[in-house]
Amino acid sequence: MSILHCGRYRLPLDRPLVMGIVNLTPDSLSGDGTGSDVGRAIEHARHQLDAGADILDIGAESSRPGAIPTPEAEELRRLIPVLREIAAWNVPVSVDTYKPAVMRAALDAGAAMINDITALGHPGALEAVAAGDCAVCLMHMSGEPGTMQQAPHYDDVVGEVREFLATRVARCQAAGIADDRLVLDPGFGFGKTLAHNLALFRALTATGSHQLPLLVGVSRKSMLGAITGRPVEQRLAASVSAALLAVQKGAKILRVHDVAETRDALAVLAAMEQGVEQQ
Repeated sequence: MSILHCGRYRLPLDRPLVMGIVNLTPDSLSGDGTGSDVGRAIEHARHQLDAGADILDIGAESSRPGAIPTPEAEELRRLIPVLREIAAWNVPVSVDTYKPAVMRAALDAGAAMINDITALGHPGALEAVAAGDCAVCLMHMSGEPGTMQQAPHYDDVVGEVREFLATRVARCQAAGIADDRLVLDPGFGFGKTLAHNLALFRALTATGSHQLPLLVGVSRKSMLGAITGRPVEQRLAASVSAALLAVQKGAKILRVHDVAETRDALAVLAAMEQGVEQQ
């Protein structure tokens, strides 16, 4: 059985893990951002944990299409008070950031995982995490959030994403980061059209490298809106459906807004596939 080494936690990957989103931005595309309201953010984090989240993923900078970069000081101001509170809850906390200084501060404050949309691409990011024991999620993104959806183009989206992730994994390995600390994310919606997203989803297992665990984050995303025609607040059914399909294609971690509903759906899937003892 595979184990994810996540700071002081060892997370078995014999079943899909649910990563509950805690959005600290004021301009969340999904409408769940808490901005500078620390109390509301902590309350939402507790809700996600009580709903059954295995990991809490905190982000204090928006990465939605068209987003304007958040100054480092502002990102830290939003992040650190919430992180310090929930890191004591005996749950692995992932911090969604690409800034090395924020990574270091987050790890000092108790983060067990760094979730980087640039796959440790910024100078100093690799060094910020290499010497510790946190888990690292390497995500593929074409371009940057402000402009990534203007005209994304690939000759072979599956092959190019796979090659990019393999290159980033090799850099991590060369820096001494063990494979059991690494997670890969194809980056649905990050510099990709609907056709690109669907091609990646259909070939999900082919985007990985070295049999490393795959994280899938499609919850409430615009690709689901394009498929269903529904606005973001009406994408629960589509989000849960996509999560189950991702698990059937090998995903080990699901990054979701709706933890309880996803956990219920996973329980049904497991019972159907494995059977349960009669009561």
